[in-house]
Amino acid sequence: MTTDQIPAWSPADLHRHLHDGSRFSILDVRNRDEFEAWQIEGKLPLQTLNVPYFDLLELEDEDEEIAAAVARAVPERLKDSLPRSGPIMVICGQGHTSGHVAEGLRRLGYQAFNLEGGMAAWGDHYEMRVVEESQRLVIFQISRPARGCLGYLFASGGNAMVVDAARHTGIYTRIAAERGWRITDVFDSHLQADHLSGGLEMAEALGANYWLHPYDSIEPTDLLPATFSFHYLEDATTFTLGEVSVRALHMPGHTLGMTNLLLDDRYLLSGDTVFIESIGRPDLGGRAKTWVPLLYHSLQRLLALPDRTLVLPSHFGHIREADDLGCYRATLGALHSHNEGLRMFDRGPAAFSAYILESLPEHPKSYDDIRRVNTGLLQVDETKAGELELGRNRCGLSHREAGQD
Repeated sequence: MTTDQIPAWSPADLHRHLHDGSRFSILDVRNRDEFEAWQIEGKLPLQTLNVPYFDLLELEDEDEEIAAAVARAVPERLKDSLPRSGPIMVICGQGHTSGHVAEGLRRLGYQAFNLEGGMAAWGDHYEMRVVEESQRLVIFQISRPARGCLGYLFASGGNAMVVDAARHTGIYTRIAAERGWRITDVFDSHLQADHLSGGLEMAEALGANYWLHPYDSIEPTDLLPATFSFHYLEDATTFTLGEVSVRALHMPGHTLGMTNLLLDDRYLLSGDTVFIESIGRPDLGGRAKTWVPLLYHSLQRLLALPDRTLVLPSHFGHIREADDLGCYRATLGALHSHNEGLRMFDRGPAAFSAYILESLPEHPKSYDDIRRVNTGLLQVDETKAGELELGRNRCGLSHREAGQD
């Protein structure tokens, strides 16, 4: 049996099972360093076992079938580590070797499935959820579940705008074409550090306007300017999209140019200023102590908006943050009561600053190169782009352990 014939879950199947809280186990046959850098997470804890592929492969001769070798090795090497009941999803980097392992397990009676395309395909998978859909206004949230990235496509009167598009822009343009919308403007809420932006490329391909705050057109480490032209997205810049208004709110702190968009005075596309469970980290530009007061004042401005304002962030930290419909959203009033960063804000500038500086996660080395790509200072091919984007985003603060306060 070829790997194409082995029962498999597509990335969309995997996302559905994760969102529904389905019970299944994972056998990850990638090398340990790859496994430790990036794993699959669900709403419920997943029983996950990491056994590198070559630890299960000891061919008796060069003609032995790989699945047969795996079936021979599993009873001795894994013993009782794998559950006999329930699905087992086998994953690897590209979905090839895991297919052979899954077939070996099925020969032993396990309910094993291969993940089509492996972690590479999971990393490039996108989902679309409806935030609002009426004759007057449509808002779609486009998520990249494996990485925790969120972008937005919204339209009114036949015209559309895009905010924080990932590098795979086809999902945005396809939806717009299916709906008969013309994308007129493309925005990046800030200089992205965790993923490669598709905003400029999309705007140029469509003849649309590309918007970015000028402060984020300078790479913060090298202090070199972006190599491309763009429209300046400044505080209080306003747009009319069909029947609705769009207003820019400069909210520095995560970056110097971080800009939120207030749509129809009801929806706040908050970029990386505030997420569902945390707030944006202020250290990625290398100036955490200097930028913490900026972040504090931006949150002060944000919290002055009505509690009913629906916050739509540009990242999420965990799939459990999604609502029952799979959308990452919450009213500002609800966030103020349970978001850790916003609760710490209420304690005042000194306590807030101490909390921020104690909660900074490790700075991923790839983020420096990603910023250079997003300012046009570095060119990479698709292979290198995938390497830079490996793993989940780390744009938010680390959560404190339970009991700490």
